[in-house]
Amino acid sequence: MQQIPLVDLKRQYSSIEKEIDDSVKKVLESGQFILGNEVSSLEREVAEYIGVKHAIGVASGTDALHLSLLACGIGEGDEVITTPFTFIATAEAISYCGAKPVFVDIDINSYNIDPSKIEGKVTKKTKAIIPVHMYGYTAEMDKILEIAKRHNLKVIEDCAQAFGTEYKSKKIGGIGDIGAFSFFPSKNLGAFGDGGIVVTNNEGIADKIKILRVHGSKQKYIHQIVGYNSRLDEIQAAILRVKLKKIDEWNEMRRKNASIYNNLLNKLPVQLPKEAGKSHIYHVYTIRIKNRDEFIKFLSENGISSAIHYPVPIPAQEAYKHLGYLESDLPNSYKAAREVVSLPMFPELKREEIEKVCDVVKRFTP
Repeated sequence: MQQIPLVDLKRQYSSIEKEIDDSVKKVLESGQFILGNEVSSLEREVAEYIGVKHAIGVASGTDALHLSLLACGIGEGDEVITTPFTFIATAEAISYCGAKPVFVDIDINSYNIDPSKIEGKVTKKTKAIIPVHMYGYTAEMDKILEIAKRHNLKVIEDCAQAFGTEYKSKKIGGIGDIGAFSFFPSKNLGAFGDGGIVVTNNEGIADKIKILRVHGSKQKYIHQIVGYNSRLDEIQAAILRVKLKKIDEWNEMRRKNASIYNNLLNKLPVQLPKEAGKSHIYHVYTIRIKNRDEFIKFLSENGISSAIHYPVPIPAQEAYKHLGYLESDLPNSYKAAREVVSLPMFPELKREEIEKVCDVVKRFTP
């Protein structure tokens, strides 16, 4: 039985193979592999695309968050409000700074942090809010920014899953104080390895991140602070520059695929993604369903790949149990973690493959 994959990066590569190969060959022939013309060009192009003044390439999306927090002065004893329903890197970046992640429950329909519950968690120690644009769907940024302004908090957008999506005609990442992106291979804009980028309109923050990513150095071998080795390399930047030209087209292909799913599944007893007037670029196409484990098994038996994003809320992970959160503190996050399942989604997914997935979903009896 031929398996329908969750993601197929080989199809994407085959569609841009010559451009990718030529871009990599150009870097190899240049002999310049770290912080050269490809990185600086990508930084300019991403800044222009997002609509911000500065973009700084770093080694990963996790580093993008970590260095963003450090550049905002987050440190020991501080608190940062974020969502419990996300990949653990969001919380890890806070912990790396010596700060404490404070978790606020999600809206069960958007899977994003619920702004109505944020203000009740603000204390004198709170220094920032990290909203995550889950699955490629924008968080309620206006409400979050209002709260941040009232309490003098920084807003760091975790855009790892949402390159290219918009909130009220503005590209996400350029709405808060900082936007942190991941170029992990499976992302909407993915490298052929790890990579990330930070975007901001704040020149001081941008300068700080540029120093932090190169061992705390502004001038070679002269170090102002203790920094990190977190540089996006030239080959990845060259690959990303090719892909950046295609991102809007690919995101629109994802949206069309999601529309096919929605039309075919809308009468079933499953919870489909909701857009509610905001932009969604479907990094993943995630539904909620009862008896998920049996459902995933049924999909697999019928040649359909799937995944769970994410099966365990961060406060329930062994690494964060010491914070003492209960399920009753975050009921929507726990409900989502028990019920979500992601179906195959990538730009090159064929209509007949989506139809086969939906046929299998329809045949499942909870």
